Amino acid sequence: MKKHKELRAMIDKIIDGVSDLVPLYLENEEDRAKSNGNLAICLIDAEGMVHGKVFGTDKIRGREAFRVAWVKASQVWITGFKTGEYERLVFNKEIEEDRFGIRKPDYIGWEGGQPITLPGGSIVSVGVSGLRSVSDLEIVLRALDRIPGAVINNELNNIYQTI
Repeated sequence: MKKHKELRAMIDKIIDGVSDLVPLYLENEEDRAKSNGNLAICLIDAEGMVHGKVFGTDKIRGREAFRVAWVKASQVWITGFKTGEYERLVFNKEIEEDRFGIRKPDYIGWEGGQPITLPGGSIVSVGVSGLRSVSDLEIVLRALDRIPGAVINNELNNIYQTI
């Protein structure tokens, strides 16, 4: 129970960090134009618990942003690879298409999904949607500054390769 509370507290810090950064990112015309200020973050922990937040005033656009953020996070949760990276590996035939059960029509394709490792070793799959892809990734990196020892895990796929 204590570990779950600690994990939840770290996830809340990530969401709070993203919340604090959203106004800064919306100062960028390209990011603001992408979704008119409606974006979402979705986090899935190793046990499959889903966490997240929708930003903005348009509930329909926010719903779509969360759907895309969830698809990004769930693809990372299933494969262990960043979105975009996974697709590159499949299309270059570096891994088998059916290895994780996701077929080409269902790949998200866009960047913005990434695995992170929190202090204590907990792995969380994160997806953000509503900004430019580079900003979807970066806003999480910047939010992680609130959690000393948290890192983007580019090597998470090594864990999955042994399963």
